[in-house]
Amino acid sequence: MSLITSLSAQQLRRAAAIKEQIQSLENEFSRIFGSSTKSAIAAAPKKKFKMSAAARARISAAAKARWAKVNGRKVAVKQASKAKGKMSAAAKKKLSAMAKARWAKAKAAGKKKL
Repeated sequence: MSLITSLSAQQLRRAAAIKEQIQSLENEFSRIFGSSTKSAIAAAPKKKFKMSAAARARISAAAKARWAKVNGRKVAVKQASKAKGKMSAAAKKKLSAMAKARWAKAKAAGKKKL
């Protein structure tokens, strides 16, 4: 609002004239294409963004730390724990056998070169 109050009467009249020109051009455009430009923009659905709980926790912790810095005190910030993947004994055994096979193949290939 301070921007409008700082304008002169002549500038305000010029702004009103430009706004009228824009409206007349929009009306002419809608007559040519048979629809309004505003309705086409408003009709587009907005995509919803879903934030994960971990992301919200990180943002919250960062905001709390910023405010603590502003207020001059420290805040204990908990780090969001990452879920650790658990591997079954059978899967570990299978990976171990695959690694041993790779090493045996590499060692055999190395001996052939010598």
